[in-house]
Amino acid sequence: MELKLVLILTLISATVTAEYIRPQPRKTLHIPWPLDSNSKSQSYPHQVHISLAGDKHMRITWITDDKHNSPSFVQYGILPGKYDSIAEGESTSYNYLLYSSGKIHHTVIGPLEDNTVYFYRCGGQGHEFQLKTPPAQFPITFAVAGDLGQTGWTESTLDHIDRCKYDVYLLPGDLSYADCMQHLWDTFGKLVEPLASTRPWMVTEGNHEEESMLSLMDGFVSYNSRWKMPFEESGSTSNLYYSFEVAGVHVIMLGSYADYDVYSEQYRWLKEDLSKVDRKKTPWLLVLFHVPWYNSNKAHQGAGDDMMAAMEPLLYAAGVDLVIAGHVHAYERSKRVYNGRLDPCGPVHITIGDGGNREGLAHRYINPQPKWSEFREASFGHGELRIVNSTHAFWSWHRNDDDQSVQADDIWITSLVSSGCVNQKSHELRSMLMKP
Repeated sequence: MELKLVLILTLISATVTAEYIRPQPRKTLHIPWPLDSNSKSQSYPHQVHISLAGDKHMRITWITDDKHNSPSFVQYGILPGKYDSIAEGESTSYNYLLYSSGKIHHTVIGPLEDNTVYFYRCGGQGHEFQLKTPPAQFPITFAVAGDLGQTGWTESTLDHIDRCKYDVYLLPGDLSYADCMQHLWDTFGKLVEPLASTRPWMVTEGNHEEESMLSLMDGFVSYNSRWKMPFEESGSTSNLYYSFEVAGVHVIMLGSYADYDVYSEQYRWLKEDLSKVDRKKTPWLLVLFHVPWYNSNKAHQGAGDDMMAAMEPLLYAAGVDLVIAGHVHAYERSKRVYNGRLDPCGPVHITIGDGGNREGLAHRYINPQPKWSEFREASFGHGELRIVNSTHAFWSWHRNDDDQSVQADDIWITSLVSSGCVNQKSHELRSMLMKP
């Protein structure tokens, strides 16, 4: 009897203490490029993706190889093959050393009905796409993953995101990992098109988007040309930082690689943007950028300290609910924290640079685990943020366990508006916004 009890206790102990055994790294995907070069395909749209572009509008982006005879219009409607609306757009292209991009088209369509499926066709060529607009009110679901790249794990992450029935995808930097190899921007566009053409993808830049070449090139020319975000619609002067609103949520996408000190244009814009936030209309306030401020991984330690010193007091005074970053190739979730200490009125910080990049995972953590750090794990995966109503949201993180999506961390989050923190700090925010 005693022997049986010892065996049972041993098995229980082994179950509790056993560490998750991570699958092996996966190779970079081989995505054929260029596409079929026959004359007919030159004007066919490829690398199609969509993004929010102001209230009830969507930006459709695509590329054609024909730079001269490919028009930038989109036909769209609520029935397949029957388009009762048409919108004209703009186009651009760029050169990077010996590489010359295709014609990059950006066309804004709308006004669109909320929570509605639309069918659309780009430039009168190619096959029909369809998209679904986000809802006008809660609930709304965001899919979240940074540092995607183009590996077998990227493919697995995208497959899991595709299954989660999300409304908007948030990507906190490091998209293609092209790193100056411009054709990799094209293969990335082809890889993500099945998802990015159906739901809005809202992205901000990471270090791998900065492709400076001995000061000869604009470091973000590829990113800015291909992934135009609603910066103009939100009063920003740079595609590297902007904001948007959707279904009761105000989302601010900041730039870790744009000037961010208190005298910078980004800081000035951030103050102006926060001054316009109406927490009765958008009770939830989210902020994304690439380099994390709270990070107990040994990778990139202190990399976000300068930006944090400049901007954390402002975000705290504004009552930001959730801060999401990437850069570190692992997952970590904090408790509510401010200025390095636990604070019930501070935001929850999430690091989610685990989309599947080719550089692999960051396995080494600082021990003991800081008091503000609630959960951390070096695995590839994605997050899902379902904002249920004005007071509660459910966050879950799903690791890529081989080709299965396994929910490994979750938490219910209460909005700072409902907890009273936003009202408590309203005077502090007004004072900070009034500073020159």
